[in-house]
Amino acid sequence: MKALVTGGGGFLGLAIVRLLRQRGDEVRSLARNLYPELDALGVEQLRGDLADARTVAEAAAGCDLVFHVAAKAGVWGDYQDYHQANVVGTVNVIAACRAHGIDRLVYTSSPSVVFDGKDMEGVDESVPYPAHFEAHYPRTKAEAEKLVLAANGPNLATTALRPHLIWGPGDNHLVPRILDRGRRGRLRRIGKRPCLVDTLYIDNAATAHLQAADALAVGSIVAGKAYFLAQGEPKPVWEVVDRILAAGGLPPVTRVISPQLAYAAGWLLEKTYTLLRLSGEPPMTRFVARELSTAHWFDLCTAHRDFGYQPRINFDEGMERLAAWLKEKPR
Repeated sequence: MKALVTGGGGFLGLAIVRLLRQRGDEVRSLARNLYPELDALGVEQLRGDLADARTVAEAAAGCDLVFHVAAKAGVWGDYQDYHQANVVGTVNVIAACRAHGIDRLVYTSSPSVVFDGKDMEGVDESVPYPAHFEAHYPRTKAEAEKLVLAANGPNLATTALRPHLIWGPGDNHLVPRILDRGRRGRLRRIGKRPCLVDTLYIDNAATAHLQAADALAVGSIVAGKAYFLAQGEPKPVWEVVDRILAAGGLPPVTRVISPQLAYAAGWLLEKTYTLLRLSGEPPMTRFVARELSTAHWFDLCTAHRDFGYQPRINFDEGMERLAAWLKEKPR
């Protein structure tokens, strides 16, 4: 099999590529940059922008399957940047699949596409999309997910996976952000309620993508459906944060602010950064305030039933691996 992985040099993309190469599949990566790790794995690399339809079409030529992993993530930035990467890029991927007769597309979505600002406790995939989003990332990812699922049909089988808060060795987003803010003393617990969250270790996330791809075919049970992915080990959100801090040799978070104050601060900071055109990201946003003060854990039965998803690395073992990687990583 020859697979195209968009964002093949990123955290999740690279983990998927490694598994594909380990089992002997050919892999092509399309990303904005070139990566020596992919060269070492024998991956064909193409450099380009997902918003360029011709580039995406060229990357898809000769492939049997597409893992569409690349996206613009984050909680702040210009809407058009998110739209171009997440929506236009996905439109181009779907078009490329159709143009080249590729019959399988696995899309990396996010549980945030159905987050309405309230607790999500044991919810399954029947939960609807919200009427309002407080950040461009979930808004554009939801639009892209809808496009992918709507594209499922007699010639193209599609599925959308919703991994929640991926972490582990090689993380270049969640773990570095937590450690950086911890070192600078900028972390505050939001509220005292023990809201449970279910995260996902990187190896489990990558394995789930291959399992879904192997089960995916036109007319299969997986085709046209979205799936939540997580550890199946919900824990209080600030316990998760403290465990990541401990893995990096940092003390736990002790200072607390109320959810109401955090949300108000996020609103004010967003307005200030927008009006004054400040660079960088606000220290707090409304979306982050909601995320850190609500529960997020899911019913994973559908993924287990439809394509055999079962986490192989538990939370504690994953944290041990993360701590070892952070200890060896150059400062």
